Amino acid sequence: MRTLILAGLLLASSAFAECTYYSENAKVTWKAYKTYEKIGVGGSFDHAVFSPKSAKTIEEFLTGSHLNIDTSSVNSGNPGRDATLVASFFKIQNVESIAAKIVSAKDSKALVEITMNGVTKSIPMSYGVQEGKIVGKGVIDLSDFAMLKSLQSITTTCFNLHGGKTWQDVEIGFEIPIANNCY
Repeated sequence: MRTLILAGLLLASSAFAECTYYSENAKVTWKAYKTYEKIGVGGSFDHAVFSPKSAKTIEEFLTGSHLNIDTSSVNSGNPGRDATLVASFFKIQNVESIAAKIVSAKDSKALVEITMNGVTKSIPMSYGVQEGKIVGKGVIDLSDFAMLKSLQSITTTCFNLHGGKTWQDVEIGFEIPIANNCY
């Protein structure tokens, strides 16, 4: 009887365990579009400094976390394309970094302040937990960040490859592998 009561207490206490979520890194993803058929080309950035905090809930963990992205570390899986993106897109307007801060997260929706080209905009994103990662996605419009000069440059540079069309909307995303300590 005593063993049964002790097992019950242990099971009940584990059901109310307190967890702390944390992570040491994040992956930033993007997908831009070319041609009138809107063919997607995606990638990530190899250097994105993630500054999170430990928290008891996913929402608290996300809120206040921020990223600083080195645009010269763009990685589409094609070194030639990456060099073109740096030279004919980011450098055209001297955009060396992009900053992002999650200002709120609740009910699988986040509001993210993104600063690029000296312009800060609040971008709504959705998020969820998948296979031990927090995965978020949203869309930015390059005109909101005064990046049309860079868009025109990449359209001109890649005119034939893009069939004369490069879209100004870009899907953005993040993947944050999370761990938790439950005690």
